[in-house]
Amino acid sequence: MLVLALDTATPVVTAGLVALEDTPRALAVRAHRGSPTRPSRHGELLMPAVRALCAETGRDLATVDAIVVGAGPGPFTGLRVGIASAAALGHALDVPVHGVCTHDAIALAAAGIVEPGAERPQAGPGNLLVVTDARRREVYWAAYDPAARRLSGPAVEPPDTLAGRLGELAVGTVAGDPAFADRLGVPVGGPDAATPEGLVGVAAAALRAGREPEPVEPLYLRRPDAVEPTGRKRVTA
Repeated sequence: MLVLALDTATPVVTAGLVALEDTPRALAVRAHRGSPTRPSRHGELLMPAVRALCAETGRDLATVDAIVVGAGPGPFTGLRVGIASAAALGHALDVPVHGVCTHDAIALAAAGIVEPGAERPQAGPGNLLVVTDARRREVYWAAYDPAARRLSGPAVEPPDTLAGRLGELAVGTVAGDPAFADRLGVPVGGPDAATPEGLVGVAAAALRAGREPEPVEPLYLRRPDAVEPTGRKRVTA
């Protein structure tokens, strides 16, 4: 089975073609990071990355059997680029689109396993905490056991509040944004963004079973900045 994996929930725009056999195996990967001056270029980078995957592997998009997309949590603007692109490609190619939690995919890569619950725990004691930048001086987070099974979250809150939960969550390692790991004083133990193999690994059981995917619901975890006006401004004297 050939799977196109996409994620735009973090500053890293990720795209990959993955062969789902006994385990997910990446055939080609593109991961582009936003620059300090232009941190959000998801709309510019995603589809060129998909075209580059096809050119590198010599495979046409028409050979894709399914699409897996990271549904966040993530900031609104970047996240909707990946989900809308996945939905459009799925419709055009007539293939199923599976949404997965981006933090679940990061956790799989950090734990060094291919699917949730696999019997190969991460190195080091304690649980895994996945943390990504939510902006507005907050972070998105979720906690996992050593087999990458989610224990708590995803949630959004200030990093100082999250720091007070480390003992309660029995955290031993942090994956995701290394800046927050340093701030929390916990060892960094994984990637800072979802990998294509991780994204496909989260959805692997559903893909193999041929299950009909649920509609992809973005995990914004908070309301957008823009709000609908409550009244009309008077323009006459």
